[in-house]
Amino acid sequence: MMVVSMSHGELTRFDTLLRVERRELRAEDAATLLGLSRRQVYRLLIRMRADGASGLVSRRRGRRSNRWLGDGIRDHAIALVREHYHDFGPTLAAEYLAERHDVHISRETLRKLMIEAGLWKDRAARRPRPYQPRYRRDCRGELVQIDGSKHWWFEDRGPQCTLLVYIDDATSELMHLQMVESESTFSYMEATREYIERHGKPVAFYSDQHSVFRNSRASAARGDGMTHFGRALDALNIEIICANSPQAKGRVERANGTLQDRLVKAMRLEGISSIEEANAFLPGYMVRHNARFARPAFDSRDLHRPLALHDDLRAIMVWREQRTVTAALTLHYNKAMFILEPTEIARELVRKRVMVCEYPDGRLEIQHEGHVLPYRQFDKMRQVKQPAIVENRHLDAALLLAKQIQAIAPHHRQRNNNAPARRDQPTHLFPEPEVPAKIDGRRLGGAKLKRGPRLSQAELRARGTLEFVKAR
Repeated sequence: MMVVSMSHGELTRFDTLLRVERRELRAEDAATLLGLSRRQVYRLLIRMRADGASGLVSRRRGRRSNRWLGDGIRDHAIALVREHYHDFGPTLAAEYLAERHDVHISRETLRKLMIEAGLWKDRAARRPRPYQPRYRRDCRGELVQIDGSKHWWFEDRGPQCTLLVYIDDATSELMHLQMVESESTFSYMEATREYIERHGKPVAFYSDQHSVFRNSRASAARGDGMTHFGRALDALNIEIICANSPQAKGRVERANGTLQDRLVKAMRLEGISSIEEANAFLPGYMVRHNARFARPAFDSRDLHRPLALHDDLRAIMVWREQRTVTAALTLHYNKAMFILEPTEIARELVRKRVMVCEYPDGRLEIQHEGHVLPYRQFDKMRQVKQPAIVENRHLDAALLLAKQIQAIAPHHRQRNNNAPARRDQPTHLFPEPEVPAKIDGRRLGGAKLKRGPRLSQAELRARGTLEFVKAR
């Protein structure tokens, strides 16, 4: 028994032709139903009488298309894509193959070839993977999600800034909001200090992988990878957990979206256009927001812990770095030299390590075993004034040019790359140098280095220069 595989259209033709064969239907009507000509219907009848149902199966089935590209062309196209256009899409790759390599192939054919070669994924394979929802924590203060949202919070009334958001995972309650210039270590230290003073110490903070929370370049030589903010939380016995994706901390991400809509409009109605005005407005706004969106926790316990007697938040929320005191009672920090006052304690610290503590408010202290050491600062970034230039007809213009170049391009162009961002500090000891302008040597120097205007013959004759030239 032979099994014939037929499509739906071929089965329809077979049934219609059987009715014509039984004289139930005229050939003209069958042609109209099948969308064929009368002569084609008779051809199909002859085939059906000779071969049966298999005679109606398309004879192109199992054969390659007439537009089939040879294996050599297909392999050559994939080799070119793999070598030059591995990260291109099929449409763009097809355009460049035709333009630069004279290989003409349709984008859909190239799409199939790239999918087979593993160079492209179809739409179904590129769909984002589903994220399973995570249940809320049971108690308030068990997990607090933190994030910074950079946005035009004042619209066109003020500068772009960042809102630091602290939201409880169990209740969706906004615990703390603070508007800052940028997302930095000092801004998080100041905001976290205010949070702890108001609510107490939570069990853990849940954040993204920002450099404030996680050092991605941790190694044996660099240390354990803990950041300055992480060390401060470790001293307070607060855990910091970094999420692997934005979806993992979706509660604070969704809160950012809500605030970017509702808070912006609320500050517009109040006419708020500065960070100071916004920080004064945020506590009252949080009360209204929590009344609308917060929900009760599954467990009524509050896991926030009070501060211990030895917890000094202002002394803990500090950027700390160690430095070695030289024989001249000096140490270097962030391209600045600090000269210790020659006290009895300072004299004993030669070749010893001291702690440089920089506070969020801009203060800087040098400490050793709990003692604060007095010091004077010499900033190496400041430019040294040049001494007076002796008048000399040969060197005057050249030295003037050197002075102007030195004034534009100082010796130290920038401070250390690993220094903290200080935009949120009200005052600090490390002013940033101005960006050096591009030096145009044609506009520098005195008049002696520049060619004067061309003189006429009358002026040359008046000066006697023309006779001197003729005499030669």
